[in-house]
Order: sequence, then structure tokens, then C-alpha cells
Amino acid sequence: MLASGRSFLRMSNDSQLVQTDFEGNSSVVSVVLPLALDEAYSYTVPRHMQLQIGDYVNVPLGPRLVVGVVWAVDVAAPKGMRLRDVRQKFELPPMGQTQRKLLDWIAKYYMAPLGMVLRGCMRAKGVFEPARMKVAYQLTDLRPERMTPQRARVIEIAQELPALKAKELADEAGVGVSVVKGLAEQGVFETVDLPPFTPFEKPDPNGMRVVLSSSQEKAALQLRQAVTARNFSVCLLDGVTGSGKTEVYFEAMAAALAGGKQVLLLLPEIALTNTFLRRVEERFAAAPAEWHSEMKPRERERVWRAIGAGEAKIVVGARSALFLPWQNLGLIVVDEEHEAAYKQSDGTSYHARDISVVYGSMGKFPIVLASATPSLESLVNVDRGKYKHVTLKNRHGRAVLPDIELLDMRANPPQSGTWLSDPLVTAVEETLAAGSQALLFLNRRGYAPLTLCRTCGHRLQCGDCSSWLVEHRFQRKLMCHHCGHSEPVPDKCPECGDEHSLVPCGPGIERLAEEAAERFEGADIVVLSSDVSRGVSLHQKIRDIAEGKYNLIIGTQLVAKGHHFPNLTLAGVVDADLALETSDPRAGERTWQLLAQVAGRAGRGEKPGRALIQTYMPDHPLLEALAAGDREGFLAHEKQIRQMANLPPYGQLAGIIVSGSDLNQTQSFANELARRVPRVPDIQVLGPAPAPLAQIRGRFRFRFLVRTTREQDIQGFIGAWLDGVSPRGSLKLSVDVDPYSFL
Repeated sequence: MLASGRSFLRMSNDSQLVQTDFEGNSSVVSVVLPLALDEAYSYTVPRHMQLQIGDYVNVPLGPRLVVGVVWAVDVAAPKGMRLRDVRQKFELPPMGQTQRKLLDWIAKYYMAPLGMVLRGCMRAKGVFEPARMKVAYQLTDLRPERMTPQRARVIEIAQELPALKAKELADEAGVGVSVVKGLAEQGVFETVDLPPFTPFEKPDPNGMRVVLSSSQEKAALQLRQAVTARNFSVCLLDGVTGSGKTEVYFEAMAAALAGGKQVLLLLPEIALTNTFLRRVEERFAAAPAEWHSEMKPRERERVWRAIGAGEAKIVVGARSALFLPWQNLGLIVVDEEHEAAYKQSDGTSYHARDISVVYGSMGKFPIVLASATPSLESLVNVDRGKYKHVTLKNRHGRAVLPDIELLDMRANPPQSGTWLSDPLVTAVEETLAAGSQALLFLNRRGYAPLTLCRTCGHRLQCGDCSSWLVEHRFQRKLMCHHCGHSEPVPDKCPECGDEHSLVPCGPGIERLAEEAAERFEGADIVVLSSDVSRGVSLHQKIRDIAEGKYNLIIGTQLVAKGHHFPNLTLAGVVDADLALETSDPRAGERTWQLLAQVAGRAGRGEKPGRALIQTYMPDHPLLEALAAGDREGFLAHEKQIRQMANLPPYGQLAGIIVSGSDLNQTQSFANELARRVPRVPDIQVLGPAPAPLAQIRGRFRFRFLVRTTREQDIQGFIGAWLDGVSPRGSLKLSVDVDPYSFL
């Protein structure tokens, strides 16, 4: 939907406002701005400027300039309106037609303002500023009046190397930067400009290929054929843990590169990126570009420009890499496609796996979805004939799948104040004695999920959220995992004032590590959790585990994601029941995936592995199927439940959250929305009800859930329902199509 420039007329009487009668040579373009706006806005094009659809431009918005994208040219303008000029055209490759179509689709499907969707494409601010050249130092024929050993080393090194930056040259010579700068002042060095960014190496499709097994080669052939067909298709690469899926989809990447295409390898979490970067670099003899939220601005700019110029051929990135300025994208690989981390919940809500499929359909290129525990959505699309099913049923080499045993905690309760049953303790001791590695898995961060007063029963709760504060003993503080609030652990109960009465309840990963240190003397223990291991620290720990420097790993779901520890033969799940009893319709599927992935860490090398799962519900159908290795039985049962309840992937869901800083006002607004619900057959609106997390960051929350069949237009229904609704004051209204979080 296009709008006039009326908003700008109210904001400023800028002298560059122009009166256009549209009988002269001025043309008008529509520009989408990266703001929470549904509309594009009209601007006149100065006569010296030529614009085309997709160009990045600077336009005035009130007193400031905003970068936007030209969405249409030669548009009609409202009669009598005065429009402002486009101020600047950036010399960047224009946004392509396929990418613009994708952004339009995301905005309509996920019911988000187009400007907010566009914002995801503008995450490299430096590209809209003049490129900064690098200043390097090059040796001249002059020599210093006084020669010192440090100066002599710099000159000797400089004679053998090309022009370098001051710090690079100083590091090579083992001197301070001031030595180089001092020589430059005396004319011994002259400054020269180097290109602002180091170019990416060209990958070799044939690089360091590994010898594939017959089943891997068969799977790789199917993927290569999909790539060389140069058309849209989706292949679900479904292989058990340790089957070598990565090497198989590397073959698809090689085929795309050989055809001159760019390749995107999506990963669910940045924790995996460094591991994959090394593997990709080894396979293709060139370091790939990476894209994630922890990148420095300068590197972000480098990658953005290289992709826009078509120079970066392989990108390993998180979900936001889909919004990069791709020029010749020929393949997207979505690794661990089942992961909920692909769902973006803040800002514009979208699912990166689903957007990848839409992108491939629009751009007419193939998509590979890879997982050892595929999502039910993807498996049902296989059933419907929409996706090809490429399977790897055996582990690579001589490795075999681990045996899985359920430990009934009713029959083997742990000792008071501990969390490990005797059979699991014995298994860990035997594993360590044999020189192998063991893993203890508990998907709960911190030391204890709850702290209460044993005198009055008071529970320590976040003041801004309806959640308990989690003790993090390693960091000596209490934390809210929803808003980030933290505070020191108090010496006395804030309710009754009793000293030393506060006690931790339940285990977190830190408490489990404390127990393990007491039980397994001499064990080299490492804790893998996002709270205590991040960035370089995390990647170093993962390398150390793979090299055998630790023999007991204690971790959260971070350890379940794609790591290969060849000497790990035992995986112990401390509490398998955590996620089973929730209102999340995907709880069973997620529990299955997580437990199967954790168990799959064991026995990936030469030694056989086993998995022991502690549970108080050993007769639960999901756990019985997991222990029996009956994946098909579990999936058939899960599909039947979803189909009967009209839940995804057989039905559609959308969540609507009403939030505000005043409880009564927020509830009143939610009730008013309930009275407006249109009556449409086959569409059910549940709520409003307080959200499971009824308060976050001081804002009260009420939730609606819309459920309907796949044949209904759920976006059209919600659009008609909310048409004309305008939250005021602190009230906010957010829509989440295909929700993955039900909190």
C-alpha cells in the first residue's frame, strides 16, 4: 500500500520542499523506510539523479535523514501535495526483485509492518558511509639518522613484506607501534592506501573431499541432482546422529559452487559457528564468511559488501543471514532444521526454515533441510509429496547407535540432597575407569531454579516478571531468565527477616557439577552452559573436550547440538521429565528430539556407547518409544494427536499478546478485543487469559490463541478482527503467526 508524503509536510517546513505539478521532468518514487510503518512514502527525484527499483537512498524524515529502499518508480502523487526530494543515492547494488518479493511475503504472512521487515536488511550501518581505506606503511630509500636495533628489525622485515598497517608491521618485528610511526616521521616509510577490506578467498568445490560410504554417496547424488537441476526443490536429509550428514550436504554445496552460485549454510545457534567454519574451510580450502549477532561492525560491513558484490561464495550464519543482499544465491542448507532457535520471537516474528523454503520457491533454487530428528512439519511435507526424503539410517564407519535404558527413579531414588541415582553413578564411574568420557545432561541453567525461606515459605521472585529468581552460584547472584534482572543473594529472608533461612530448591547445572565433583574424585570436569561459557571460552572448551582434556562433561542443551566427541561413550540424562508436562503442543516432539540428540552424543567413535535416562515416568509412551528405538511409532502417535486436535502441521495457530504497564487497563483492553471477535466457521479464538508468564519486565500480559484449519485465511481473519484497533498509552498488541513459544 502506497501513501503520500503528508506525514513529512506536518513535520518540517524544510527549504528543500518542492512544489510538483507533474507536468515538468520531476519523477516520483515510493520509498520503504526501516521503521514500524506499513506504507511506502513518496519523494521526488532530483533531475540530476537516476533511480531504479531496489536502490538504497537517503531521504528526509522530519529533521533527520533515513536510509530506505526504492520500492516503485514513476508513481502517481496526490494532487496538490508538496513532496520532498530524495537526498542521496548510495552506490550499492540495488536490492533484487526476489529479495523484495520475499520481504513483501514475510510482511503479509507474519502480519508485520513492511518497514520492520526491511530493518532486518539494514544491519550493516557502515555500508551507508564512505568506505574507509586502510593506511599502510611502505619502505622508502631513506634511512634514519640514528639506527637502533628495533629500527633495524623493522626495516629488515619491511624489505621482505608488502605494505602493512603500522600494528601489523610492529608485530612482525616485535616492536611497539611508536617505532614504526617514528620512522614514518623521518621519511623512512611512506603511507599508502590499501583496499578497505580483505577479500574472501575463492572456495574450491573439489577441495579436501572425504571418502563417502555407499549410503552417503547415494544421498549425496540425490542432493547434487537437485542442485544441478537449477530449479526449486526441498530435500529433507534425514540421518541418524553420527551418520555424516554434514559431508553429504557439503557435496550439494560443492555442486552449487561449481555452478558459480552463492551458498548459505544456516545454523540454529552461534555456538556452533566456529566448529562449522573450520570444517567448511578444510573442505573447500577457503574460509567462509560468517554472519551472526556477535560480529563487530567492521566485519559486518565487510561481509555485507562482499555478498552484495557476489564475492563471498559461502556464508555460515544464523537466521538473520537470510536478509543479506544476495546477488546469486543458488542453495540454502538449513542444518538442524528442527531447532526452535530458527523462530525469531522479538521484533518481526518469522521462522528461518520456512522463509528459506519460500525464498527458494521465489528464486527457483533448491533447499536442503538436515536433521537427525526432523520436525513434524517437514515430515508431514514429505508425506504430502512436497519434500523429497533423503535418508541415512546408519552411522558412518564402524560406529553404532547407542543402547538407551530408562532408569526408574521410583525404584532407584537418589540419596537425599542429591540428584544422581546409584545406577547412573556406577555407570559414570565405570566409564571414567575405562578411560572414556561421560556426559551428564540437565536442561536447566544456574545452581537452583528456586530459592525459598524454610521459616516462612517465601519464594524469591523477580520484581518485574511472574517468575522465580534462579540462583547462579558461580556468579554469586540471583537472576531472572526472562528480563535479565540480577541481584545479590540476600543474607536474610526479605519477608520474615530470618537469617540463613534461604535454601536452594531443585538442581541446576551448577548444582549438578557440585555433586559430580564430590562423587567422582579426580575427574576432569567441564561445564557447558550459555551462562558460564560464551564466545572464545565456549569454543575452546569444545576443542578441549574433543581432544580428551576433560573426561566428564556436564551440560545443558548446548551439548546436544552437533558436537562430535569420539571418546564419549556414556550420556546420562538427569531429568527427562522436565518438558513433558506443559501446555506447549510441541512438548512431546521437542522432548523426543532433545533426548535423542543427547543420547546420540555417545558412541560416535570406535567404542560403543549407551545412554541412561532418569525418569519418574518410565511408562510414558514417548520414553518407551525412545528406549525401544521406535521412532516411527512415536511419530505416528504424535501425528494422530496433532491431527485430531487440529494443531500444526495439520491446522494453523496464531498467538496474540496484549500487554501494558497497568493491569486493569490491559485486562480491559483484552476484554474489549474479545467482544470484537468475528464469528467465522472453523475458526476458534481462545482467551483472553493471563499468559503463563503473566508479567515480563513490568508489563502485564494476556493471550489469545487463534486455531483454524489449513484452508482458512488466518491472516485475513486477524486483519479483519484487529482493523481499526489502536492501542493507546502503554498498551501494545503483538501477533505471532505459527507460534513456537506459548509463554
